[in-house]
Amino acid sequence: MTAHNKKLSADDLKATFDAFNRHDIDGVMTHFADDCVFFTVAGDHEYGNRIDGKEAIAKAFVGVWTAMPDVEWADHSHFLSEDGTRGVSQWTFRATNPDGTRTEVQGVDLFRIRDGRIVEKQAIRKQRPAIPAK
Repeated sequence: MTAHNKKLSADDLKATFDAFNRHDIDGVMTHFADDCVFFTVAGDHEYGNRIDGKEAIAKAFVGVWTAMPDVEWADHSHFLSEDGTRGVSQWTFRATNPDGTRTEVQGVDLFRIRDGRIVEKQAIRKQRPAIPAK
């Protein structure tokens, strides 16, 4: 694995979330390491579900866009630890579910960073009943 000398910045995290909102998988995955791990907001375990590797994570993100074509991570803001090994993104998740109900909740991503690349993304969001379809 080639070392990535650039230090990840809050602007890089902003660009990642801007790419999420454009549904641009190449833009989203720019700062992810090949061996990254993603812990989903929901799943069968106390940590949600674990998705390993850049390719599998990209497939999962595209799956969300496919199931919820209007999904967005709105009002996102970002910061990194002084040593650059941890990052946090806050956002509001808004989407129409396949059954027509809406999900609108605040959440965060906690990132572990190594050599300027995201190696772990832990997604956490508020739990709220779906908003009925209009």
